[in-house]
Amino acid sequence: MEANAYTLRGMQLSSERLGFRTSVSDSNSLRLDAPARAGNGRLRVVSAVGGSASASASSPASSAAEKTNALSIRPVYVPTPANRPLRTPHSGYHFDGSTRKFFEGWYFKVSIPERRQSFCFMYSVENPAFKKRLSPLEVLQHGPRFTGTGAQILGADDKYICQYSEESGSFWGSSHELKLGNTFSSRENLKPPGDEVTPQEFNRRVSEGFQVTPLWNQGFIRDDGRTSYTNVVKTARWEYSTRPVYGWGNVNSKQRSTAGWLAAFPVFEPHWQICMAGGLSTGWIEWEGERYEFRDAPSYSEKNWGGAFPRKWFWVQCNVFEGAKGEVALTAAGGLRELPGPVEYYENAALIGVHYDEVFYEFVPWNGVVNWEVTQWGYWSMSAENETHTVELEASIEDPGTTLRAPTSEAGLAPACKDTCSGVLKLQIWEKRSDGPKGKSILEVTSNMAALEVGGGPWFTSWKGQTTTPELLKRALQFPVDVEGIYNLAPLLKPPGL
Repeated sequence: MEANAYTLRGMQLSSERLGFRTSVSDSNSLRLDAPARAGNGRLRVVSAVGGSASASASSPASSAAEKTNALSIRPVYVPTPANRPLRTPHSGYHFDGSTRKFFEGWYFKVSIPERRQSFCFMYSVENPAFKKRLSPLEVLQHGPRFTGTGAQILGADDKYICQYSEESGSFWGSSHELKLGNTFSSRENLKPPGDEVTPQEFNRRVSEGFQVTPLWNQGFIRDDGRTSYTNVVKTARWEYSTRPVYGWGNVNSKQRSTAGWLAAFPVFEPHWQICMAGGLSTGWIEWEGERYEFRDAPSYSEKNWGGAFPRKWFWVQCNVFEGAKGEVALTAAGGLRELPGPVEYYENAALIGVHYDEVFYEFVPWNGVVNWEVTQWGYWSMSAENETHTVELEASIEDPGTTLRAPTSEAGLAPACKDTCSGVLKLQIWEKRSDGPKGKSILEVTSNMAALEVGGGPWFTSWKGQTTTPELLKRALQFPVDVEGIYNLAPLLKPPGL
């Protein structure tokens, strides 16, 4: 009964209940040093050892009670239900058992507006057909491969932690649902979990590792000592629950594949799927001796899979805004990826997706043109239009950012991109008029908590470009094919991942 009640509560989508909170800055000036303001939820930062409150976003009248109950936030675990609302295509683990080059990576972000801090959890597995480093004979047979499982976190104050193993025998993923986990070290030689387990069972069996589902994320990792280029924390522990609000599509409608229906086939790799454009998370994170507790914190998740990351790419994501009457979630990205064929050929692929007040505004190469200008670091500008709307976004950052790892063909999980979660951003959407691109204003919002990224390369100069999808491919993507629905008629033939 408790699980069903929780699921039904998660389906209530009125703006009063959603409560995506605004950024901490004044929407007109976007001052980076603006004081924090409390949102609908509350945050506490407490000593992970002593338990005394060191900061509070609550009112003075309640401060004594807050200190007394400093460790009171306990997220509620709910097993992942079958046929859950807002499930997107490609939620599952795409590994098909073959020995071809393959990686899959997952990204989960929790933003805490009261502190202007975010925590980004990144999990990855490389060439899982080989459970450990290849032998010389396997290298001769299959060519060089990088193997292993990694867990990274970009957290408060842009500090970082990474734990990595060249073995993947304790990694598991569900073929048709967003569920995965890994055990770096088990307790007392207990068998590592091979599927979703209760938090209590996970803590009993796993000393170092993680498990994550659409509704739950928990783990403990220890820095492996390989990172010398940025500020590192030694350990991180977390438990939080999530209530999805936006998948990838209109609320109460069938959710969409981010890259179109051809993403069901391993030809236009790497593939990309936003699994949850916006959600509300409740729980705690222990980070360098402090415990961050939060209720209804804006959250996000996505994934990539295929042979390797694009040759180079950029990315913008934000769901903490000032100036909106409803809830807003933005994801935008572009990349230079190789197309299959007898000769080496690359295409510019990009999109902008905005969820606002339960409506999805999609700008993709098959319904219009996406343009961008992105520098090596510090400035992102994108614009696009489809048949009915026009969108523009501009983002910048003065901080140097933090180098993160990504799965690469050349070096495995290696430093390959730079990120920040404190970018300044402006987003605008207009209805199109018959005589021009900009008519009625639909949305104009700002933020100083945008997640920004550039990766790959080389980035010798600013990258100015627009989508260049071949006409035949554009027409194919416009054709309404429900790949998942077709496979549901023959579930035994359904490939992993869908």
